[in-house]
Amino acid sequence: MLGEILDFSLAAILIWIAWRTVTTPDLFNAVVLFIAFGLLMTLAWVRLHAADIAMAETAIGTGLTGALMLDAVAHITGKRGRRRAGRNPS
Repeated sequence: MLGEILDFSLAAILIWIAWRTVTTPDLFNAVVLFIAFGLLMTLAWVRLHAADIAMAETAIGTGLTGALMLDAVAHITGKRGRRRAGRNPS
């Protein structure tokens, strides 16, 4: 009974986060929601007793892809941590 409630709640949250990721206008928020989606998908794979897929989802889907997407958003918006050449910091 408790497992079924957890599974239904997890499915509903995954659908909601997927919808919010696609419809949000802010790129940074979309990437953060994508990372949260990946973490919850990891939990879903664990619930399905697929530990190998859960580890791959965490490492590749959430970790590597999330970091690459965050870097891409930083390039697109121009909010890099490094100082640009030729600019005076004061």
